[in-house]
Amino acid sequence: MEAAAGPGPGLGASPEEPEAPERRRKAHGMLKLYYGLPEAESAASGVPPDPRDPTDLNGAHFDPEVFLDKLRKECPLAQLMDSETDMVRQIRALDSDMQTLVYENYNKFICATDTIRKMKNDFRKMEDEMDRLAATMAVITDFSARISATLQDRHERITKLAGVHALLRKLQFLFELPSRLTKCVELGAYGQAVRYQGRARAVLQQYQHLPSFRAIQDDCQLITARLAQQLRQKFRDGGAGAPELAECVELLLALGEPAEELCDEFLAHARGRLEGKLGGLEAELGPSPPAPDVLEFTDRGGSGFVSGLCQVVASYQELFSAQGPAGVEKLVAFARELGGRYFALVERRLAQEQGSGDNSLLVRALDRFHRRLRAPGTMLPAAGLTEGATEIVERAARERLGQHLQGLCAAFSGCLTDVRQALAAPRLAGKEGPGLGELLASVSGAILGHIKASLAAVHLFTAKDVSFSNKAYFRGEFCSQGVREGLIVGFIRSMCQTASGFCDSPGEKGGATPPALLLLLSRLCLDYETSTISYILTLTDEQFLGQDHSPVTPVSTLCAEARETARRLLTHYVKVQGLVVSQMLRKSVETRDWLTTLEPRNVRAVMKRVVEDTTAIDVQVGLLYEEGVRKAQSSDSSKRTFSVYSSSRQQGRYAPSYTPSAPMDTNLLSNIQKLFSERIDVFSPVEFNKVSVLTGIIKISLKTLLECVRLRTFGRYGLQQVQVDCHFLQLYLWRFVADEELVHLLLDEVVASAALRCLDPVPMEPSVVEVICERG
Repeated sequence: MEAAAGPGPGLGASPEEPEAPERRRKAHGMLKLYYGLPEAESAASGVPPDPRDPTDLNGAHFDPEVFLDKLRKECPLAQLMDSETDMVRQIRALDSDMQTLVYENYNKFICATDTIRKMKNDFRKMEDEMDRLAATMAVITDFSARISATLQDRHERITKLAGVHALLRKLQFLFELPSRLTKCVELGAYGQAVRYQGRARAVLQQYQHLPSFRAIQDDCQLITARLAQQLRQKFRDGGAGAPELAECVELLLALGEPAEELCDEFLAHARGRLEGKLGGLEAELGPSPPAPDVLEFTDRGGSGFVSGLCQVVASYQELFSAQGPAGVEKLVAFARELGGRYFALVERRLAQEQGSGDNSLLVRALDRFHRRLRAPGTMLPAAGLTEGATEIVERAARERLGQHLQGLCAAFSGCLTDVRQALAAPRLAGKEGPGLGELLASVSGAILGHIKASLAAVHLFTAKDVSFSNKAYFRGEFCSQGVREGLIVGFIRSMCQTASGFCDSPGEKGGATPPALLLLLSRLCLDYETSTISYILTLTDEQFLGQDHSPVTPVSTLCAEARETARRLLTHYVKVQGLVVSQMLRKSVETRDWLTTLEPRNVRAVMKRVVEDTTAIDVQVGLLYEEGVRKAQSSDSSKRTFSVYSSSRQQGRYAPSYTPSAPMDTNLLSNIQKLFSERIDVFSPVEFNKVSVLTGIIKISLKTLLECVRLRTFGRYGLQQVQVDCHFLQLYLWRFVADEELVHLLLDEVVASAALRCLDPVPMEPSVVEVICERG
């Protein structure tokens, strides 16, 4: 309709399709205007209309005459006709929209109409009821006013009579007070008697100048004095419990007894009762009756002594709060003394918990002990009961860690004893005992199992449901310094020290140690250095995440200690096995008469035994250690070895000895050769492989043989026997060492030394030596 309000270029020239949205928008604007929303139209047009414009079809001041005059003046006839057509079309569209709106909301209009009709009926009934109610209230108000006017005089008289009655009842209570007090004392109702006395005390004090009230007051004072005496007697008897004791003190205070004296008597009586409970606990720790388990002991102490102490503290604070700091100091000294005695008994009982078994019972007992003491500690912080309980728990945890460390060391010693027994057990025919590999796996698994069991046991101290686990000690120092350093690192170092103890001198501990045990321990320490130490410490750090920043032992340091222990054990194993073989060789050289011996026909049995023992050692070491690296070996070691003794090199060495005119030349030639030969380090460091171990044993054995030969004097056949024995050793020993030239040199030195110590140095033919060795 606004389009018809003013002229516009091209009015009526637009088709129907573009005008449809505009028409709908205007229709909606009219509906909003109808429902009191005129601002929507102004917001849609973008230009705020003048509310007083008489030509505004949507305005409240619209004037049809002014609007028509404006159209006639401003618009030509054709535009007027178009405006009329457009207006008729908009009116029809508006009617159609209104009709559609009515049709769409017909049900709502019907319901609204019915609701309005019902509301009219209901309000009409309500108005009638309100009118009746107003009339009734007016009648009631009239009757109430007349009744109040009628009873005004009687009400004043009733009030006076009620006051007189109350006064008479008070006087009657005062006159009956002595008899009531006497009856209460006879019946033992001390509390009721004190309440009666308290109600009448102020009145009797106020009117004590009157003779009658003075007599009542005197009688009451006599009765209350007797009552106070009975209460004191009951207080001193000691048969009453803490609640009865507190009631007696409260009644005595109400009767006006001196508070300081009652305070001392209260603490003395409480001391007697609590000392009795402590005596019962101490009797349980005696040597004759069996002591109860630690959980039962702490339960009895908590339910007996600690509960009694809590009642005493609570009653004292309630009764003697007016005593000030002096009274508090008495209570603190009282609680501190008895608490210290209780702590001493608990520590005595905890000291009886020996062994590294299950910690669950001990932890539960410590948890209940700590929980029970939190209540008196909170009520009386100055006594330091909570701190004392925490210190006892911490000491118990430290002692338990020490016991677990001892248990781990004992378990390790037990494993070594089992290994000794297994190694010393006789081997039955057809039944072999466990090998070194099985024994090593058994020992390693057993030790690791004990370590895990100990970690699980001490982990109970840090469980979340334990009352003391949130203390600073258990969140920091216990995890890092206690468990990691004290238990795990301490055990690993103790294990290394115990293993190193087997490396003592042969006259001490090491002499009785089986060589196989040394070999097994060296491999165990090497495995710990390789992986086990890192695994155990990682497991410990994961289970005990402490907040302590104290320095701890690095994994590398422990691994270095374990490797050094393994090296010492393996070196000692080489020395022990070399000593065993050396003893055989030394006795075989010292017990034989080399000057008068017969011409050799075979290899001596001791040389065969040396080869057999060396082969057994090779098998034994191969069970635990890898082969190792060897130098490139000759394809014909036997011939090479033989050439050392019988070829041109040997002939050059022995030829001067055949002529008695040149003994000094022989010594000189031997010494010159030693200068140019490679020096052999007999006790060189041993590596962790089989070849290195066997090389060390063979070097010690052959060096012993060399030194023994240098101390003997040989005849011709003695020299030939040494030649045969050395060739036999060369045939078999070269395959055990890292460098076969080492065996060549040492055996060459043995034969050369025998030739130098020989009175008739005539060597045996090489072919004969070979035949004898092959036959042997």
